[in-house]
Amino acid sequence: MSGPIYPISSAAEADADSLWIDDVQLLCVRLPLVSPFETSLGVLYEKEAVIVRLRCGEFLGWGEVAAWPEPWFSEETVATALYVLERYLGPSLLKRGDLETMRNSVRGHPMAKAGLEAAFLDLVGKLLGRSLAAVLGGAPTPVPVGISVGIQATLKDLSRIVDASLSRGYRRIKIKIRPGWDVEPIRQLRTLFGEFDLSVDANGAYGRPDIDRLREFDEFELSMLEQPFEPNDLPAHASLQRITRTPICLDESVRDARGLEVAAALGAGRIVNIKPGRVGGLRQAGAVQNLADEINVDTFCGGMLETGIGRAANLAFASLTGGRIAHDLSPSGRYFERDLIDPPIEMTDGGYVEVPSGPGIGVAVDEAWLRDLLVGSRSLP
Repeated sequence: MSGPIYPISSAAEADADSLWIDDVQLLCVRLPLVSPFETSLGVLYEKEAVIVRLRCGEFLGWGEVAAWPEPWFSEETVATALYVLERYLGPSLLKRGDLETMRNSVRGHPMAKAGLEAAFLDLVGKLLGRSLAAVLGGAPTPVPVGISVGIQATLKDLSRIVDASLSRGYRRIKIKIRPGWDVEPIRQLRTLFGEFDLSVDANGAYGRPDIDRLREFDEFELSMLEQPFEPNDLPAHASLQRITRTPICLDESVRDARGLEVAAALGAGRIVNIKPGRVGGLRQAGAVQNLADEINVDTFCGGMLETGIGRAANLAFASLTGGRIAHDLSPSGRYFERDLIDPPIEMTDGGYVEVPSGPGIGVAVDEAWLRDLLVGSRSLP
Protein backbone atom coordinates (compact mmCIF):
# COMPACT_ATOMS: atom_id res chain seq x y z
CA MET A 1 0.00 0.00 0.00
CA SER A 2 1.36 3.39 -0.92
CA GLY A 3 0.41 6.85 0.21
CA PRO A 4 -1.25 7.91 3.41
CA ILE A 5 -4.35 6.23 4.68
CA TYR A 6 -7.33 8.54 5.00
CA PRO A 7 -6.65 10.71 1.95
CA ILE A 8 -9.85 12.79 2.03
CA SER A 9 -9.20 16.48 2.52
CA SER A 10 -10.83 18.11 -0.49
CA ALA A 11 -13.21 20.88 0.49
CA ALA A 12 -15.17 20.05 -2.66
CA GLU A 13 -16.21 16.78 -1.02
CA ALA A 14 -16.16 17.65 2.68
CA ASP A 15 -13.69 18.92 5.18
CA ALA A 16 -12.95 15.53 6.71
CA ASP A 17 -10.93 17.06 9.51
CA SER A 18 -13.59 19.55 10.51
CA LEU A 19 -17.34 19.18 11.00
CA TRP A 20 -19.95 21.08 12.94
CA ILE A 21 -20.97 18.68 15.72
CA ASP A 22 -24.37 19.44 17.26
CA ASP A 23 -24.02 17.15 20.27
CA VAL A 24 -22.07 14.27 21.75
CA GLN A 25 -23.62 11.38 23.63
CA LEU A 26 -21.60 8.92 25.69
CA LEU A 27 -23.58 5.72 26.23
CA CYS A 28 -22.37 3.09 28.70
CA VAL A 29 -23.61 -0.43 28.01
CA ARG A 30 -23.06 -3.96 29.33
CA LEU A 31 -23.55 -7.04 27.18
CA PRO A 32 -23.20 -10.58 28.55
CA LEU A 33 -20.64 -12.67 26.70
CA VAL A 34 -21.65 -16.02 25.24
CA SER A 35 -18.97 -17.54 27.47
CA PRO A 36 -16.28 -16.16 29.82
CA PHE A 37 -13.09 -15.03 28.08
CA GLU A 38 -9.93 -15.76 30.06
CA THR A 39 -6.39 -14.59 29.31
CA SER A 40 -3.25 -14.35 31.44
CA LEU A 41 -4.53 -10.90 32.42
CA GLY A 42 -7.87 -11.97 33.90
CA VAL A 43 -11.39 -13.16 33.08
CA LEU A 44 -14.17 -11.17 31.39
CA TYR A 45 -17.79 -12.27 31.83
CA GLU A 46 -19.45 -9.36 30.06
CA LYS A 47 -18.58 -6.62 27.64
CA GLU A 48 -18.72 -3.19 29.20
CA ALA A 49 -18.23 -0.39 26.71
CA VAL A 50 -18.59 3.31 26.07
CA ILE A 51 -20.45 3.92 22.82
CA VAL A 52 -19.93 7.40 21.33
CA ARG A 53 -22.72 8.97 19.30
CA LEU A 54 -22.17 12.24 17.42
CA ARG A 55 -24.91 14.19 15.69
CA CYS A 56 -24.43 16.48 12.74
CA GLY A 57 -27.84 17.64 11.56
CA GLU A 58 -29.82 14.55 10.63
CA PHE A 59 -26.74 12.32 10.55
CA LEU A 60 -25.47 10.17 13.43
CA GLY A 61 -21.90 8.92 13.81
CA TRP A 62 -21.13 5.91 15.99
CA GLY A 63 -17.88 4.84 17.61
CA GLU A 64 -16.79 2.48 20.37
CA VAL A 65 -14.14 2.85 23.05
CA ALA A 66 -12.12 -0.38 23.21
CA ALA A 67 -11.05 -0.05 26.86
CA TRP A 68 -11.92 -2.79 29.35
CA PRO A 69 -13.38 -2.19 32.82
CA GLU A 70 -10.13 -3.21 34.53
CA PRO A 71 -6.61 -1.82 33.83
CA TRP A 72 -5.33 -5.20 32.63
CA PHE A 73 -4.51 -4.64 28.98
CA SER A 74 -3.52 -1.01 29.45
CA GLU A 75 -3.84 1.77 31.99
CA GLU A 76 -7.01 2.96 30.28
CA THR A 77 -10.36 1.71 31.57
CA VAL A 78 -14.01 2.32 30.77
CA ALA A 79 -14.16 4.76 33.70
CA THR A 80 -11.07 6.77 32.72
CA ALA A 81 -12.17 6.94 29.09
CA LEU A 82 -15.61 8.17 30.09
CA TYR A 83 -14.10 10.85 32.31
CA VAL A 84 -11.66 12.11 29.66
CA LEU A 85 -14.32 12.07 26.95
CA GLU A 86 -16.82 13.98 29.07
CA ARG A 87 -14.40 16.43 30.63
CA TYR A 88 -11.93 17.14 27.82
CA LEU A 89 -12.17 15.40 24.44
CA GLY A 90 -15.89 15.80 23.85
CA PRO A 91 -15.96 19.52 24.73
CA SER A 92 -12.88 20.11 22.59
CA LEU A 93 -14.52 18.50 19.55
CA LEU A 94 -17.74 20.46 20.13
CA LYS A 95 -15.89 23.75 20.44
CA ARG A 96 -13.49 23.36 17.53
CA GLY A 97 -15.09 20.66 15.40
CA ASP A 98 -11.80 19.20 14.23
CA LEU A 99 -9.95 16.02 15.06
CA GLU A 100 -6.43 17.32 15.42
CA THR A 101 -7.37 19.95 17.98
CA MET A 102 -9.26 17.29 19.88
CA ARG A 103 -6.31 14.91 19.81
CA ASN A 104 -3.80 17.57 20.84
CA SER A 105 -5.95 18.78 23.71
CA VAL A 106 -5.05 15.73 25.84
CA ARG A 107 -1.89 13.67 26.26
CA GLY A 108 -2.31 9.91 26.02
CA HIS A 109 -5.71 8.22 26.39
CA PRO A 110 -5.56 6.62 22.92
CA MET A 111 -8.66 4.45 23.37
CA ALA A 112 -10.84 7.40 24.33
CA LYS A 113 -9.54 9.34 21.33
CA ALA A 114 -10.04 6.35 19.04
CA GLY A 115 -13.70 5.96 20.00
CA LEU A 116 -14.43 9.62 19.35
CA GLU A 117 -12.49 9.60 16.09
CA ALA A 118 -14.35 6.51 14.85
CA ALA A 119 -17.70 8.24 15.41
CA PHE A 120 -16.39 11.32 13.60
CA LEU A 121 -15.20 9.29 10.59
CA ASP A 122 -18.50 7.41 10.52
CA LEU A 123 -20.16 10.81 10.16
CA VAL A 124 -17.76 11.78 7.37
CA GLY A 125 -18.61 8.61 5.46
CA LYS A 126 -22.33 9.20 5.84
CA LEU A 127 -22.06 12.82 4.75
CA LEU A 128 -20.11 11.74 1.67
CA GLY A 129 -22.21 8.66 1.00
CA ARG A 130 -19.06 6.51 1.16
CA SER A 131 -18.11 3.49 3.21
CA LEU A 132 -15.62 3.93 6.02
CA ALA A 133 -13.30 1.57 4.17
CA ALA A 134 -13.39 3.94 1.18
CA VAL A 135 -12.90 6.99 3.43
CA LEU A 136 -9.75 5.32 4.78
CA GLY A 137 -8.50 4.53 1.29
CA GLY A 138 -9.48 0.88 1.07
CA ALA A 139 -12.23 -1.18 -0.52
CA PRO A 140 -15.07 -3.15 1.06
CA THR A 141 -13.79 -6.59 0.09
CA PRO A 142 -14.03 -9.74 2.27
CA VAL A 143 -11.20 -10.25 4.74
CA PRO A 144 -9.98 -13.56 6.24
CA VAL A 145 -10.64 -13.95 9.95
CA GLY A 146 -9.44 -16.11 12.79
CA ILE A 147 -10.68 -16.88 16.27
CA SER A 148 -9.06 -16.13 19.60
CA VAL A 149 -9.70 -18.86 22.17
CA GLY A 150 -9.33 -18.00 25.84
CA ILE A 151 -7.69 -20.15 28.48
CA GLN A 152 -9.94 -23.12 29.19
CA ALA A 153 -10.62 -25.16 32.31
CA THR A 154 -9.46 -28.42 30.70
CA LEU A 155 -7.64 -29.67 27.63
CA LYS A 156 -10.85 -31.41 26.61
CA ASP A 157 -12.71 -28.09 26.60
CA LEU A 158 -9.97 -26.47 24.52
CA SER A 159 -9.92 -29.33 22.01
CA ARG A 160 -13.70 -29.21 21.63
CA ILE A 161 -13.67 -25.46 20.88
CA VAL A 162 -10.78 -25.74 18.42
CA ASP A 163 -12.43 -28.68 16.65
CA ALA A 164 -15.63 -26.69 16.23
CA SER A 165 -13.69 -23.62 15.06
CA LEU A 166 -11.80 -25.58 12.42
CA SER A 167 -15.04 -27.14 11.23
CA ARG A 168 -16.58 -23.69 11.00
CA GLY A 169 -13.77 -22.59 8.69
CA TYR A 170 -11.79 -20.08 10.72
CA ARG A 171 -8.56 -19.28 8.86
CA ARG A 172 -6.40 -19.06 11.99
CA ILE A 173 -6.75 -20.33 15.54
CA LYS A 174 -5.11 -18.34 18.33
CA ILE A 175 -5.06 -19.67 21.86
CA LYS A 176 -4.24 -17.70 24.96
CA ILE A 177 -1.38 -19.08 27.04
CA ARG A 178 0.39 -18.45 30.34
CA PRO A 179 3.01 -20.29 32.39
CA GLY A 180 1.53 -23.70 33.20
CA TRP A 181 -0.87 -23.55 30.24
CA ASP A 182 1.32 -23.56 27.16
CA VAL A 183 3.31 -26.57 25.94
CA GLU A 184 0.73 -29.17 26.92
CA PRO A 185 -2.27 -27.56 25.20
CA ILE A 186 -0.21 -26.72 22.11
CA ARG A 187 1.06 -30.28 21.85
CA GLN A 188 -2.45 -31.68 22.29
CA LEU A 189 -3.82 -29.53 19.48
CA ARG A 190 -1.03 -30.56 17.13
CA THR A 191 -1.54 -34.22 18.03
CA LEU A 192 -5.30 -34.10 17.49
CA PHE A 193 -5.57 -31.80 14.49
CA GLY A 194 -2.18 -31.87 12.75
CA GLU A 195 -1.10 -28.94 10.64
CA PHE A 196 -3.28 -25.83 10.69
CA ASP A 197 -2.63 -22.13 11.25
CA LEU A 198 -2.05 -22.08 15.01
CA SER A 199 -0.73 -19.11 16.96
CA VAL A 200 -0.47 -18.36 20.67
CA ASP A 201 -0.82 -15.15 22.69
CA ALA A 202 0.72 -14.65 26.14
CA ASN A 203 -0.35 -11.04 26.82
CA GLY A 204 3.02 -10.43 28.48
CA ALA A 205 2.78 -13.33 30.94
CA TYR A 206 6.43 -14.46 30.70
CA GLY A 207 9.73 -13.05 31.93
CA ARG A 208 13.33 -13.18 30.75
CA PRO A 209 14.03 -16.43 32.68
CA ASP A 210 11.46 -18.09 30.38
CA ILE A 211 13.32 -17.41 27.13
CA ASP A 212 14.73 -20.93 26.80
CA ARG A 213 11.33 -22.45 27.51
CA LEU A 214 9.66 -20.27 24.89
CA ARG A 215 12.29 -21.31 22.39
CA GLU A 216 10.91 -24.85 22.70
CA PHE A 217 7.76 -23.69 20.89
CA ASP A 218 9.69 -24.01 17.62
CA GLU A 219 8.84 -27.71 17.45
CA PHE A 220 5.15 -26.90 17.01
CA GLU A 221 5.55 -24.75 13.85
CA LEU A 222 3.40 -21.92 15.16
CA SER A 223 2.52 -19.05 12.86
CA MET A 224 3.45 -16.64 15.66
CA LEU A 225 4.06 -16.16 19.38
CA GLU A 226 2.28 -12.97 20.39
CA GLN A 227 3.47 -10.63 23.13
CA PRO A 228 5.43 -13.06 25.32
CA PHE A 229 6.94 -10.37 27.58
CA GLU A 230 5.67 -7.21 29.22
CA PRO A 231 5.14 -4.33 26.78
CA ASN A 232 8.17 -2.19 27.66
CA ASP A 233 10.70 -5.01 27.48
CA LEU A 234 11.54 -4.85 23.78
CA PRO A 235 15.10 -6.11 24.40
CA ALA A 236 13.68 -9.39 25.77
CA HIS A 237 11.53 -9.80 22.68
CA ALA A 238 14.57 -9.13 20.51
CA SER A 239 16.67 -11.66 22.45
CA LEU A 240 14.02 -14.32 21.92
CA GLN A 241 13.49 -13.50 18.24
CA ARG A 242 17.21 -13.92 17.58
CA ILE A 243 17.19 -17.53 18.78
CA THR A 244 13.75 -18.75 17.69
CA ARG A 245 12.27 -19.60 14.29
CA THR A 246 8.80 -18.75 15.51
CA PRO A 247 7.85 -15.21 14.47
CA ILE A 248 7.34 -12.91 17.45
CA CYS A 249 4.22 -10.74 17.17
CA LEU A 250 4.02 -7.47 19.09
CA ASP A 251 0.73 -6.15 20.42
CA GLU A 252 0.82 -4.07 23.60
CA SER A 253 4.44 -3.09 22.85
CA VAL A 254 3.52 -0.98 19.80
CA ARG A 255 1.49 2.10 20.67
CA ASP A 256 2.20 4.13 17.54
CA ALA A 257 4.34 4.27 14.41
CA ARG A 258 7.35 5.48 16.38
CA GLY A 259 7.01 2.48 18.68
CA LEU A 260 7.07 0.18 15.66
CA GLU A 261 10.15 1.97 14.36
CA VAL A 262 11.99 1.33 17.62
CA ALA A 263 10.83 -2.29 17.82
CA ALA A 264 11.93 -2.97 14.26
CA ALA A 265 15.34 -1.38 14.85
CA LEU A 266 15.86 -3.74 17.79
CA GLY A 267 14.63 -6.76 15.87
CA ALA A 268 11.95 -7.34 18.51
CA GLY A 269 9.43 -9.02 16.23
CA ARG A 270 8.35 -9.83 12.69
CA ILE A 271 4.61 -9.23 13.00
CA VAL A 272 2.44 -6.51 14.55
CA ASN A 273 -1.12 -6.86 15.78
CA ILE A 274 -2.59 -3.45 14.97
CA LYS A 275 -5.52 -2.55 17.18
CA PRO A 276 -6.93 0.86 16.22
CA GLY A 277 -8.03 1.46 19.81
CA ARG A 278 -4.59 0.75 21.22
CA VAL A 279 -2.75 3.08 18.85
CA GLY A 280 -5.20 5.97 19.15
CA GLY A 281 -7.59 5.56 16.24
CA LEU A 282 -8.04 4.53 12.63
CA ARG A 283 -5.75 7.19 11.19
CA GLN A 284 -2.99 6.37 13.66
CA ALA A 285 -3.46 2.70 12.82
CA GLY A 286 -2.98 3.72 9.21
CA ALA A 287 0.34 5.36 10.05
CA VAL A 288 1.50 2.13 11.73
CA GLN A 289 0.36 0.13 8.70
CA ASN A 290 2.14 2.43 6.25
CA LEU A 291 5.41 2.08 8.17
CA ALA A 292 4.99 -1.68 8.43
CA ASP A 293 4.62 -1.83 4.64
CA GLU A 294 7.80 0.21 4.20
CA ILE A 295 9.91 -1.97 6.49
CA ASN A 296 8.34 -5.33 5.49
CA VAL A 297 6.71 -6.14 8.82
CA ASP A 298 3.59 -8.30 8.56
CA THR A 299 0.40 -7.08 10.21
CA PHE A 300 -3.16 -8.03 11.00
CA CYS A 301 -6.02 -6.21 12.70
CA GLY A 302 -6.74 -7.26 16.26
CA GLY A 303 -9.76 -6.72 18.45
CA MET A 304 -10.76 -6.04 22.05
CA LEU A 305 -14.05 -7.98 22.18
CA GLU A 306 -15.78 -5.02 20.54
CA THR A 307 -19.47 -4.95 19.79
CA GLY A 308 -20.53 -4.75 16.16
CA ILE A 309 -20.05 -0.97 16.23
CA GLY A 310 -16.34 -1.20 16.95
CA ARG A 311 -15.98 -4.39 14.92
CA ALA A 312 -17.38 -2.73 11.78
CA ALA A 313 -14.80 0.06 12.10
CA ASN A 314 -12.03 -2.50 12.59
CA LEU A 315 -13.18 -4.36 9.47
CA ALA A 316 -12.86 -1.14 7.48
CA PHE A 317 -9.26 -0.84 8.66
CA ALA A 318 -8.61 -4.54 7.99
CA SER A 319 -9.48 -3.95 4.33
CA LEU A 320 -6.26 -1.91 4.10
CA THR A 321 -3.85 -4.42 5.60
CA GLY A 322 -3.99 -7.25 3.10
CA GLY A 323 -5.02 -10.81 3.74
CA ARG A 324 -1.85 -12.79 4.32
CA ILE A 325 -2.63 -13.14 8.03
CA ALA A 326 -6.20 -13.73 9.19
CA HIS A 327 -7.53 -10.93 11.37
CA ASP A 328 -8.81 -11.30 14.94
CA LEU A 329 -12.28 -10.18 13.85
CA SER A 330 -14.69 -13.01 14.53
CA PRO A 331 -18.40 -12.59 13.74
CA SER A 332 -20.89 -11.19 16.25
CA GLY A 333 -22.12 -14.60 17.40
CA ARG A 334 -18.68 -15.51 18.69
CA TYR A 335 -19.16 -13.18 21.64
CA PHE A 336 -22.78 -12.03 21.88
CA GLU A 337 -26.17 -13.71 21.70
CA ARG A 338 -27.45 -10.39 20.37
CA ASP A 339 -25.13 -7.68 19.10
CA LEU A 340 -25.69 -3.92 19.08
CA ILE A 341 -26.10 -3.97 15.30
CA ASP A 342 -28.75 -5.50 13.09
CA PRO A 343 -28.10 -7.62 11.14
CA PRO A 344 -25.06 -8.96 13.00
CA ILE A 345 -21.66 -9.52 11.42
CA GLU A 346 -21.50 -13.01 9.93
CA MET A 347 -18.73 -15.27 8.59
CA THR A 348 -18.79 -17.32 5.42
CA ASP A 349 -18.02 -21.02 5.47
CA GLY A 350 -14.62 -20.21 3.98
CA GLY A 351 -13.60 -18.09 6.97
CA TYR A 352 -14.16 -14.61 5.53
CA VAL A 353 -16.15 -11.63 6.77
CA GLU A 354 -17.56 -9.00 4.46
CA VAL A 355 -16.35 -5.46 5.03
CA PRO A 356 -19.50 -3.30 5.30
CA SER A 357 -20.07 -1.33 2.09
CA GLY A 358 -22.81 1.06 3.22
CA PRO A 359 -22.13 4.70 4.14
CA GLY A 360 -19.88 5.16 7.17
CA ILE A 361 -19.42 2.02 9.25
CA GLY A 362 -22.07 0.47 7.03
CA VAL A 363 -24.15 -1.19 9.75
CA ALA A 364 -27.36 -0.17 11.48
CA VAL A 365 -27.22 0.32 15.23
CA ASP A 366 -30.06 -1.39 17.10
CA GLU A 367 -30.90 1.66 19.21
CA ALA A 368 -33.79 0.00 21.04
CA TRP A 369 -31.54 -2.84 22.20
CA LEU A 370 -28.80 -0.39 23.08
CA ARG A 371 -31.22 1.50 25.33
CA ASP A 372 -32.17 -1.76 27.05
CA LEU A 373 -28.49 -2.39 27.83
CA LEU A 374 -27.77 1.15 28.98
CA VAL A 375 -26.23 1.50 32.44
CA GLY A 376 -25.35 5.19 32.19
CA SER A 377 -25.11 8.10 29.77
CA ARG A 378 -23.70 11.59 29.40
CA SER A 379 -24.80 14.29 26.98
CA LEU A 380 -22.68 17.19 25.72
CA PRO A 381 -23.23 20.06 25.68
